[in-house]
Amino acid sequence: MDEEGPSVIVPGQTPKKTFGDRLNTVRKTFTTREGLIGNYDYAFLFRPNLPFMKKSDKAPPFFGLNDKMPVILALILGFQHSLAMLAGIITPPLIMAGAGGVNLTAEHTQYLVSTALIVSGLLSAIQITRIHIRGTPYYIGTGLISVVGISFAIIPVAQGAFAQMYANGFCPVDENGAKLPCPDAYGAVLGTAALCALIEIALSFMPPKIMLRIFPPIVTGPTVMLIGIHLIESGFKNWAGGSGLCSEKNPAEFFKLCPDITAPNALPWGSPEYLGLGLSVFLTIILCERFGSPIMKSTSVVIGLLVGCIIAGATGYFNRSGIDNAPVASFIWVKTFKLSLYGPLVLPLMAVFIICACEAIGDITATCDVSRLEVEGKVYESRIQGGVLADGINGMLAALCTITPVTTFAQNNGVIALTRCANRSAGYCCCIFLVIMGVFAKFAASLVAIPSPVLGGMTTFLFTAVAVSGMAIITKGMVFNRRNRFILTAGLALGYAATLVPTYFDNVFSYSGDNKGLQGFLDAISLIMETGFFITAIICMVLNLTLSEEIEDDTTTVIEPVESHIQGQGSLHSKDESEVGKGVKSA
Repeated sequence: MDEEGPSVIVPGQTPKKTFGDRLNTVRKTFTTREGLIGNYDYAFLFRPNLPFMKKSDKAPPFFGLNDKMPVILALILGFQHSLAMLAGIITPPLIMAGAGGVNLTAEHTQYLVSTALIVSGLLSAIQITRIHIRGTPYYIGTGLISVVGISFAIIPVAQGAFAQMYANGFCPVDENGAKLPCPDAYGAVLGTAALCALIEIALSFMPPKIMLRIFPPIVTGPTVMLIGIHLIESGFKNWAGGSGLCSEKNPAEFFKLCPDITAPNALPWGSPEYLGLGLSVFLTIILCERFGSPIMKSTSVVIGLLVGCIIAGATGYFNRSGIDNAPVASFIWVKTFKLSLYGPLVLPLMAVFIICACEAIGDITATCDVSRLEVEGKVYESRIQGGVLADGINGMLAALCTITPVTTFAQNNGVIALTRCANRSAGYCCCIFLVIMGVFAKFAASLVAIPSPVLGGMTTFLFTAVAVSGMAIITKGMVFNRRNRFILTAGLALGYAATLVPTYFDNVFSYSGDNKGLQGFLDAISLIMETGFFITAIICMVLNLTLSEEIEDDTTTVIEPVESHIQGQGSLHSKDESEVGKGVKSA
């Protein structure tokens, strides 16, 4: 598990420590003031950014990858990392297990949230450790604070597949058309994901330069942006009251109020009370970013969620029955799902894992940069290879642990930059806190009980951050010349269309026979054509590889007044979006 391979003793080099030396080091770490507290300016982490307060002129020390670090500081920063990840980890299982997914029971949803936290903690440790595969130049993991959480890219694909499963009879509905719980559909996603993770494992052995040539920013940027745009719809529906049947124009009597007529303080969808609850979360996030301390800024989404929950609890919108009935502790495989292969999901999920690999490359590069490590050369490339390989292995392990694909998270790069700590000790503490949060099932049950408007205020911000990150990838990774604008226009034209009107392909195939193989093939095509980010990725990739650069592609050349004006606007927006993208990662 060495960082750059086995160490070799050379003349003049300090020999390896004996067991007694290591034991003495551990004793000093946990029994001395220097080992426990050190001389770090802890007030820096908690000092708010108020207008009348004087800022410190002295920056806190930077803790490198393997520097000695006080135990208390490692625990505090590890907890900060875990809070920065919390909202992103719990959101995918809440959406897929809820009314917008397979409509599982509160008990199953609580289990998935608990397991998502446990799995993220355990699999993050694989990325942070960096294991050398003996006899080969390959690694598993980055050796950095590269933490993993549930991928947002799976949500639109899974939602499309679930809708298809309810339509073709794979999942049951009642006489009123309401979706009944369908755990087998979730098991089908897991089984298919475990198989499709092999493509990311295979990609990890491809030279990084070739991988970046096939999937440059002009392909990955608009893809990530469309994932965020698709997710904003479900987030904003929750903000207004819920994304289930109560949000439809003419809901059944049971769903006249959101989430249904039996809920405490149930109101019609879009009621001002619901909009106000979501707005309380949104405004709190903004205030934390403006006036908060470094810890508040990096955990602003969680603080916003907490404020929204306090207001919802004080005004009677919380249903605590799920919390009362939840077990004290939970772990992986307390609940299980029947794993199966759902053919129509194979190609879309392969695209998801390719996107996860591209995200991993970008996030690992950013982590190397903020950790003050090289971003070129053999060591850097080995980190990329190890990170993508661990990402693929983690995706397969996550599916076997009843959780959808995971990927590296970008939020923690902002925590590293704010706290000036790239030390792996903080990363391991983060893993421990995530596992603890997941094991205590009451904590997960309280997250499941969060009212939809509060959750919607948080997820709308979170999903918009995903879309802005896609914009930042585009603007920082490419030049807005005529060729690239054409590629983006062609890719986004059909991508936006499929995202905004996802049912446009429903009536293309009219087959209604008994050939299940043919029906599955046609369902696969329909699912692909109705997944906007997949269409955009394919079109942008093909055009980028086939369209040659042109001599007149010079952004400084004025073609005509209108074109110049549009191009100038694009340049201005590019700069702004890049800065916004940096801000999102810092947040």
